[in-house]
Amino acid sequence: MGRKVTLATCSLNQWALDFDGNLTRILKSIEVAKSRGAKYRLGPELEICGYGCADHFYESDTLLHSFEVLRKLLESPITQDIICDVGMPIMHHNVRYICRVLFLNRRILLIRPKMVMANCGLHREMRWFSPWNQLRLVEEYFLPRMIQEVTGQDTVPFGDCVLSTKDTCIGSEICQELWSPRSPHIQMSLDGVEIFTNSSASHHELRKADQRVNLIKSATAKCGGIYLYSNQRGCDGDRVYYDGCAMVAINGDVVVQGAQFSLNDVEVITATLDLEDVRSYRGERCHPHMENEPKPCHRVKVDFSLSTGDDIYLPTHQPITWNYHTPEEEISLGPASWLWDYLRRSGQGGFLLPLSGGVDSSSTACIVHSMCVQICQAVQDNNSQVLEDVRRVTGDASYYPQDPRELCGRLFTTCYMSSENSSVDTCTRAKELAHQIGSTHMNINIDMAVKGILGIFSVVTGKWPQFRVNGGSPRENLALQNVQARVRMVLAYLFAQLSLWARGKPGGLLVLGSANVDESLTGYFTKYDCSSADINPIGGISKTDLKSFLLYCVEQFQLTALKGVLSAPPTAELEPLTDGQVSQTDEADMGMTYSELSVIGRLRKMSKCGPFSMFCKLIHMWRDALSPAEVAQKVKHFFRMYSVNRHKMTTVTPAYHAESYSPDDNRFDLRPFLYNTRWTWQFRCIDDQVGRKHRWTVECTVMCQQFN
Repeated sequence: MGRKVTLATCSLNQWALDFDGNLTRILKSIEVAKSRGAKYRLGPELEICGYGCADHFYESDTLLHSFEVLRKLLESPITQDIICDVGMPIMHHNVRYICRVLFLNRRILLIRPKMVMANCGLHREMRWFSPWNQLRLVEEYFLPRMIQEVTGQDTVPFGDCVLSTKDTCIGSEICQELWSPRSPHIQMSLDGVEIFTNSSASHHELRKADQRVNLIKSATAKCGGIYLYSNQRGCDGDRVYYDGCAMVAINGDVVVQGAQFSLNDVEVITATLDLEDVRSYRGERCHPHMENEPKPCHRVKVDFSLSTGDDIYLPTHQPITWNYHTPEEEISLGPASWLWDYLRRSGQGGFLLPLSGGVDSSSTACIVHSMCVQICQAVQDNNSQVLEDVRRVTGDASYYPQDPRELCGRLFTTCYMSSENSSVDTCTRAKELAHQIGSTHMNINIDMAVKGILGIFSVVTGKWPQFRVNGGSPRENLALQNVQARVRMVLAYLFAQLSLWARGKPGGLLVLGSANVDESLTGYFTKYDCSSADINPIGGISKTDLKSFLLYCVEQFQLTALKGVLSAPPTAELEPLTDGQVSQTDEADMGMTYSELSVIGRLRKMSKCGPFSMFCKLIHMWRDALSPAEVAQKVKHFFRMYSVNRHKMTTVTPAYHAESYSPDDNRFDLRPFLYNTRWTWQFRCIDDQVGRKHRWTVECTVMCQQFN
């Protein structure tokens, strides 16, 4: 009958500037797509060079090598008899564009540039690229000589165009265009385009997956049609993790779902769908001829069919219910996959973590354990790439990981760094957790190093600082806490560099950080202390979510030691104990709870609130618990802490991006790091409103008394 089409889309773990590896993964995905009968293959955004090249996009080498890879693809017999849709940067009229290149049988069919740029949050596409903002305009693009030699073409269509095969019409969207209020799929569908493709490099954030799914379902529910979504996966060299979720939808329903988190470098999903279902759907709901379109889509015709003449017995895919991960599962899987990519691509031999027995460092440890669980499962599922990588990392060519605890012992070293201010409880909790996850654990006492440093200070100045409980000033108290924290950082790096050497093994260890997003927000950590590390898997996750994650780990991994971690009050343990018990707690030091910080953090970043507007919102949000004067005190205290400590974010450890209110200064949250910490004008506005509220309350009370 010639109306059923088999289409393929994929998630690829590409790596910025890894042209050899990227080419191999692209070819593998095309090979898998063909083996499943697909006639069209879609890949992620900028898959040839990798999405995260950043300022390397300015380099002519990046453009040159991308075309060299394209030539290899055109020449490969694997790419024959299937329409291949690949992503790469291209310069046209001396302007750089993010492009899709569609080719078939050694001939380029069209080049479609991106029209809506991602230029907010983590994304800076306008720094390197320009949008193609000429609707329906198509120009001639002169191909480089190396491509002409393969295709025999001098020029190809470049611009806002669609591909017309003998049996259907295909239109491209690129990542951000789906999120735009003027998405191209709307106009394309009204002009008869039946298949839409979207190539993305969309990063993971907690609770974000449903936004993509809803947008794609909505697009095809409104307009009818088939929608293919492709996304990058993995860590391509930066703070983000691209979380896959390739999918195919038709007429408002998802029919195939790819994995969100996986250690597979190449995942291909295919769907067989009936074009008549699109036409029937549109026949009742859409009337394109009634729309006043200014100009039809420019169609590039190709003598090729996606369907065959005899397909009556070919089954089609039916709607499915999308399986969403819980936030706890996302924390377990996303940062763990990111850590594995970072480890295997860094050339190091494992991780080292200062394990304090608190929620934060325990969360980092659990994420590493989850990584080991995923590695063992991938090897069990015959993932040869993971097996090859783990053998290379461990330095054992015959190693076959089966037990996550045993693997954890090879890859993960933890150390409890005690001082005279440390409690027996935290030491015990750290030791028990290390035993349950299987890490190589050490106890290190730092008192000798701390006293040595203070001794140097005393020799020079003739003074010995004291803690507050011993009569010292606040400056002395803070300095004594900081020297402990900084000694821990120095020792962490020393043991990371030499631990494997001491065991007679090659390589070094990556130091893991464990400061959560809320502590980064207020600067509740010592600059250059043990929170300073190579990478931090929890730096974008709130304390509230980390506690929920640890509860999940108790059940999922049977890590019963975490129950004690969760029941203990968060503490830095940098001040002297009182009768052997912890007297210092994080929330008391910060002057607010972690749940309050989470709300404030979202208002500051996501709602774009300064001190006054934050006060205006919080007096209603917290009206059942706090008076306006108390809210004012909280807001002013937060902004004092934030502005005094903002300089710490310039040196913060690169962290996994997981929250839309992250304070990361390097990529996401671009703000000054030298403030007028008195906020005189802003705080005066708040005080005026508190005073007005007080006067209004007094007047109402007087009136009520007079009335009575």
